[in-house]
Amino acid sequence: MRVLIAEHDHAVYAQLLGQLAPELQVMTSGDSAELASLAADCPVWLGQPDLLATLLRQGHKPQWLQSTWAGITPLLVEGLPRHYRLTRAVGIFGQVMAEYVLTYMLGHEREVLPRLVSQVERKWDSRQGQSLVGRKVLIVGTGDIGQSVAEFLKPFGVQLYGIASTPREQAPFIEVAGLQDLGRLVGEVDYVVNLLPNTPSTHDLYDAALFKQFKPTGLLINAGRGVAVVDADLVEALKEGHLAGAVIDVCRQEPLPQRHPFWTAWGLLLTGHSSAPTSPVLMAQLFLDNMRAFQTGQALRGEVDFNRGY
Repeated sequence: MRVLIAEHDHAVYAQLLGQLAPELQVMTSGDSAELASLAADCPVWLGQPDLLATLLRQGHKPQWLQSTWAGITPLLVEGLPRHYRLTRAVGIFGQVMAEYVLTYMLGHEREVLPRLVSQVERKWDSRQGQSLVGRKVLIVGTGDIGQSVAEFLKPFGVQLYGIASTPREQAPFIEVAGLQDLGRLVGEVDYVVNLLPNTPSTHDLYDAALFKQFKPTGLLINAGRGVAVVDADLVEALKEGHLAGAVIDVCRQEPLPQRHPFWTAWGLLLTGHSSAPTSPVLMAQLFLDNMRAFQTGQALRGEVDFNRGY
């Protein structure tokens, strides 16, 4: 089987697949023109959605595409063909995303940033740190990653609530409500962790009206998609004290423009889309598992429904 790798880390993936599955014919290049010529003869592509989308625009007709990202937005652009099977990266981001979320939840409880300011000012800071025990956490998006984050948070003694496309029972959550209940739940919890994908129904969810329903002591962590937050409304809500702070990993435009208000917004920390980097080792294993399923006609992990957008 001929496999095309379209990735910035293409050499790493080529080496991994060469070791793990020497029977595969791996084709790749760092040169876009050469990559395009190789794509014509490869039925299977592995890579990042922006590069895969560029190749699709050139008229190639692969049978199956494996994304190395959890998000596949570049491949959902109107006008792009959808004649192929598409799988996104699943089951490999749970722990690293949980570590990211925990970093900033614990940092918030222990007031790490204010202590750093005190140190810079040479003030002895003996304030007492708080604990996560008993804190209420709302995970907005309880799919593959959200479920895993919840499992990692559970031992810290938090009370877990979730938001999904439709209400359902789902352990370890006390309640998983539908999107229409977001306004009710943000007012009851200490942490709101947004992990929603980019779909038409997830745009501009976090607006002025919603921020007014937050607890004034609440913290927003957005590691889902930037389009979920109305930027100006968040800046104003922080200024007005509708929530205590925000940790923003994803933005509508990346890198963030120099004049964007997020740079100087009170109580807002930017983390530069670093929350859950892809592990090439885990990604290569997922791809090979899916490759075996593809060759034997079995279900593929993370297969995308183009109508739903995930």
